Amino acid sequence: QVQLVESGGGLVQPGGSLRLSCAASTNILSFNPMGWYRQAPGKQRELVASITRFGNRNYADAVKGRFTISRDVTKNTVSLQMNSLKPEDTAVYYCKAVRAGDYWGQGTQVTVSS
Repeated sequence: QVQLVESGGGLVQPGGSLRLSCAASTNILSFNPMGWYRQAPGKQRELVASITRFGNRNYADAVKGRFTISRDVTKNTVSLQMNSLKPEDTAVYYCKAVRAGDYWGQGTQVTVSS
């Protein structure tokens, strides 16, 4: 059974940074792709960033230039470095992995507020 565990959320001031991590219970290269989604109150869940098995990255327009997705295959983790955070980045962030179906983590809250 695949498990995804997110960590790294919290409260940060506008302009600040956070790093989210998603630890998978199995080889992350078996997924294609893995990614981060977010859901703000009253809004639909949306893609933030993804990375394919081959290392190709994709970002939502709203986060391009501020967020970076990366992975460590030795630790089976996918991370999201978030810089220049804005109040509109406030949401629950979820890790997702695709392999003959979708697997989701439990989510981690990110709040950007002064």
